[in-house]
Amino acid sequence: MYPDECQYTKDHEWIRVDEDTGTIGITDHAQKELGDIVYVELPKVGDPVTASETFGTVESVKAVSEVYSPVTGEVTGVNCKLQNHPELLNSDPHGSAWLVRVHLSDPKEVEKLMSAEEYEAYIREDKAH
Repeated sequence: MYPDECQYTKDHEWIRVDEDTGTIGITDHAQKELGDIVYVELPKVGDPVTASETFGTVESVKAVSEVYSPVTGEVTGVNCKLQNHPELLNSDPHGSAWLVRVHLSDPKEVEKLMSAEEYEAYIREDKAH
């Protein structure tokens, strides 16, 4: 269900790391909880992001949800497709609907995140309560 090459946060973000660059998005679970996504607000290239801090918002017909960075670093890319097509987050949250790319300040931060298996267990546990 969730790609093994990604790491996950308890706030339902994912990151896929390639050397010192991380691609960040929201999980399939997050988009299902939000419902139909109608707007995305993202940082600009060059903006700093801090682990566990907000860097943008995703707005659905139901709610506005903050997006938290799983790592600390600098934004090197923003998915401009989402400005005109925020609904991509509903159809392809782990693929073409990534949010930002970040140059990692400390690649070891990723080690603190959950694997796909751990994240799926976390969701099951969360739903049980």
